[in-house]
Order: sequence, then structure tokens, then C-alpha cells
Amino acid sequence: MIIVQTPLRIGLIGGGTDLPSFYERGSGYVLNAAIDKSVFVILKQRFDEMIYVNYSRKEIVNSVDELQHDLVREAMRRTGVRGGVEITTLADIPTEGTGLGSSSAVLVGLLHALYTYQGVLKGKQELANEACELEIGTLGRPIGKQDQYAAAYGDLRLYGFHPGGNVTTDRVEADAATRRSLFQNLLLIYTEQQRQSASILSDQVSRADQNLTALRRLRDMALSARDELERGNVDVIGEMLHANWELKRELAQGISTPAIDAMYERARSAGALGGKITGAGGGGFLLLYCRPGRQGAVREALGQPRELAFDLDRIGTRVIFNVHS
Repeated sequence: MIIVQTPLRIGLIGGGTDLPSFYERGSGYVLNAAIDKSVFVILKQRFDEMIYVNYSRKEIVNSVDELQHDLVREAMRRTGVRGGVEITTLADIPTEGTGLGSSSAVLVGLLHALYTYQGVLKGKQELANEACELEIGTLGRPIGKQDQYAAAYGDLRLYGFHPGGNVTTDRVEADAATRRSLFQNLLLIYTEQQRQSASILSDQVSRADQNLTALRRLRDMALSARDELERGNVDVIGEMLHANWELKRELAQGISTPAIDAMYERARSAGALGGKITGAGGGGFLLLYCRPGRQGAVREALGQPRELAFDLDRIGTRVIFNVHS
């Protein structure tokens, strides 16, 4: 049995510049943090050659081609595992429509588990790159690359997306006190709305020309945010999150909703410096930057909403159990 743990993530600043419609015209950058909420992939060898897959439903099939779970199907095809396995995916939170990069975390975890099952050691760069090839290339999803790399690498990092598809990963060299302060000042509030990112991202891609100036500002802001954190300036991130959100909501229809706008304004009036919707927008979690002394007031202003407590994940995808039967 093999168990792989892979973190979810929050994109802080620069989201949208990891789409090829932007970075093929000039590099994009995203400041991204993996969090200590995870997806788990459990792989068990079977006595027969059947394939069992357990997620929100259960599949029992004879061949890979019969699988309805597209991520499992394509991960098995890519790694060459044809049968004789049972695969279960679990998560710390619901994985649909939360904006925390769950589908990419599932895929990175699947690849990691399936390669480990065969005794193949793949590095984080390879896992992230293969996940991008499958999600964006094979499955044709209109998504960027930050989720797959955050799932693979973990930590607080600046990701660079460059013409030709090359991706660079730079750990933010902020000291421990700065990192601790940053995460003490961040809240994840559930909006009680779920969304599908595909339509929002497709609209954003179709408006690539008119969004070019805004996306360049988002890219530059991600670079500046990295520099500010490395200098120990934490509160400026709250101000940048607000500026980032004001730009981001212009990129496509559906990124925000009247209900989300109202939540955000109440939070700002109660003391939050800034924030944004996680992921492509439209629902999921509202990320807020708020100093601890004002967090009680913000929670009260939002009606004591459901909240996800979290911290930084420093490791990325990893095998936490590996025993051959």
C-alpha cells in the first residue's frame, strides 16, 4: 500500500499570468503558498487485474479506457499502470469548486503514487510538468500552471511562467517571523458558493488582448510582493491583495458576484486590509488579510461564517506510507 499526501494552495498575487495566452507574450509571475490542507491518494495492489477507484463514487472496471474519472484514467495511461490496483482519493476539505487547486493536487498525487508503485522516482519538476501536460494538453482544460507546481513543490514560492512553457520556482526567502506574521494575518472564509472555473478562465483567455495591461500589472505586483516579504514588510501584502482583487475582477465575467462583493466590503469596513476570491473566482473561499486585533470584528461583520484554519505546507507532495504487500 502507498499513501501520497499533496497540499492544496492559495494563490496570493499574480493569478491569470500563468495562462499561456499571457505568458507566451512575456513571462508571468505568481506568488503562491501551499497550505497544510491536503489531498491523499491511497494505492493498493490487487490480487486480480481489475481496477477499483473510490472517490465521490465507486468505479469497478476491467480496463483503464473504461474509467470515468478522467484524472485517474490519464495518470494511469501516462505511468503505464494498466490494472491490478485499487485507488482511493480523500481530502481534508471538499474538492469541488473551492478554488484551492484540488484537481491539480489530485493529479500530482496520482502520478506520484503510480510512479512510486512501479519503483520509479520522479522529481517535483517532472511531476508538476506531467500534470500540466495532462490537464492542459490531454484533457484540454483552460487552466494555468500554478496549481500543479504548488502541489508538487509546496512552501511559499514565486513561480515564473515563460514563453515556450518553461517554469521557474523560487522560494520566497522571508525569515521565520515574517512568514509567521503573514499566515497569522490571513483568513479563509467560505462563501457558501461553489463554482466551476472553466467558464471563467475561458472568458479570460478570450479577452487576452484587452486584459494585457491589467495582467502585466498583476505580474509586476507578484514580483514586488516577493521583494516586500523578503524585506520583512508584511502589511503591504494586504494592500497588494486589495489592488490585485480590483484588477482581477476586471479580467472576466463571473470572477465576483454581488454576494461576494458584499462580503468583501463588510470585511473591509470591519478592518480587513485586502483580500480576494481563491482560484479563478465566482465562489469557493474568500481570502482576507486582517491583523489579529481586527479579526474578531471581521468575523462578526460576516456573521460568524465557516472558516478554514490553515498554515503553510513546506514540503509539497510526498509519500507518507509505502509498504509492499
